[in-house]
Amino acid sequence: MDHLLLQTPLQNFAQMIGAYLAEIWDFLIFIGQISGVIVVLIGAILWFTDVNPKRGKGLILGGIVLSIVVEYFILFPPAFVLA
Repeated sequence: MDHLLLQTPLQNFAQMIGAYLAEIWDFLIFIGQISGVIVVLIGAILWFTDVNPKRGKGLILGGIVLSIVVEYFILFPPAFVLA
């Protein structure tokens, strides 16, 4: 019986977080897109200027992965955004 009492506040908390994320979803997508571009540009600068080629390649790969994840969430948004 105590398990049911703990479930309701957790559900309320999850709904509250979902509502906040739904309100700022477009802003988060925008920040994700800009971050992906900036990370790739910084990585390219580091790589092509031979300042730190290994870190530059890693940043480029990370920026590409970030951009792919952001685009995935644009195409297939979570359920709390659609509600």
